Amino acid sequence: MLFFIGFIGSFVSGMVGIGGSIIKYPMLLYIPPLLGLSAFTAHEVAGISAVQVFFATIGGVWAYRKGGYLNKSLIFYMGTSILAGSLIGAVGSNYMSNDGVNMVYAVLATLAVIMMFLPKKGKDDTPNDQVTFNKPTAAVSAFLVGIGAGIVGAAGAFILVPILLVVLKIPTRMTIATSLAITFISSIGATIGKIATDQVLIGPAAVMVAASLIAAPLGVMAGKRMNTKHLQWLLALLILGTAIKIWLDIL
Repeated sequence: MLFFIGFIGSFVSGMVGIGGSIIKYPMLLYIPPLLGLSAFTAHEVAGISAVQVFFATIGGVWAYRKGGYLNKSLIFYMGTSILAGSLIGAVGSNYMSNDGVNMVYAVLATLAVIMMFLPKKGKDDTPNDQVTFNKPTAAVSAFLVGIGAGIVGAAGAFILVPILLVVLKIPTRMTIATSLAITFISSIGATIGKIATDQVLIGPAAVMVAASLIAAPLGVMAGKRMNTKHLQWLLALLILGTAIKIWLDIL
């Protein structure tokens, strides 16, 4: 079951440029108990997610490395900020309750849904070497996302993508590739923080990692064959479904 959850989540991860936790977080929380298996706590799910995202994004970034869609300047500004934020969030999460961790996840997911449905001016025709962005906005937003992402072990890609598309006006396919690289950097801070505070179950994490290494590159290949509008709507629907479920449980 863990392998199945990891495979499905990582396939979507590669396809739409997220770390996969947007769907794996609730799947890990809810599916095992429904099948009569042991339930994971929010802290354990966040720890497993952090480690799994680290390996899932390696496969995705590697698959995109030669496509010309990785914006190195954007990766530098947002990557350094999100690394610091995710490390702070991961360590700080050790002092939070399970409901507190779930609440942070629900807030992030809700914000992501709102941003995905805001009107967006299309810049998909802009050549890759002519893409520009506001550097302070990129750095500050990445730091704030990193804190929340470090808490839930999700690496923040599910809200990074809307920020890149809506706030920074980055072309869709460049957003997908670049967000994977930024997510990978974020997952480094989250993983270090979770392991240092003993929030990671090694066995389940290893199973999820194995599934991720297989599924993420397959997702990238599928994503390259899809219309970018379809990718955006798929991501929005995934986030919306998760946000509704988490909020219903908390309230």
